[in-house]
Amino acid sequence: MLESWSPEADNEKVERAGPGVILPKKEWDDSIDATRRGVGLTRTAALGMVGPSVGLLDIGEMEDSYMFRVSLPGVAANERLFSCNIKRDGNVFIKGVSTTGEETVYRNSQLFKMKSQNLCPPGPFSISFELPGPVDDQQISTSFENGVFEAMVKKR
Repeated sequence: MLESWSPEADNEKVERAGPGVILPKKEWDDSIDATRRGVGLTRTAALGMVGPSVGLLDIGEMEDSYMFRVSLPGVAANERLFSCNIKRDGNVFIKGVSTTGEETVYRNSQLFKMKSQNLCPPGPFSISFELPGPVDDQQISTSFENGVFEAMVKKR
């Protein structure tokens, strides 16, 4: 059973840490101190909505077409390294190369040894799934921005 609590019922100073999160000042400070040695999650991440690094998928449908989008953070949007093949039966095959998750990272003339590696490991990957029905494989529009690949394809 959840108990109701309000800042007014407690004499401690409180710190608001985002929508719907209220922590007593000491607890908030302790959380901040702890994250200096680890990873702190807030908002949707704190609710356990992190999910896999690569391959989260949404599929939408309207009267004459399908739309899908795939989460591909750290994936090169280079035509040599990335492809999406949509077959007439609605089967989709995506392949590419992840550039994140490495053990060492070289940035700004400095070499960093990673203390944690939670992103998709570097190297090739593939994702396959099926759209709800057959499609016209000649009427496809795609975009790849901010780590999200999106395609719209006409139904057949």
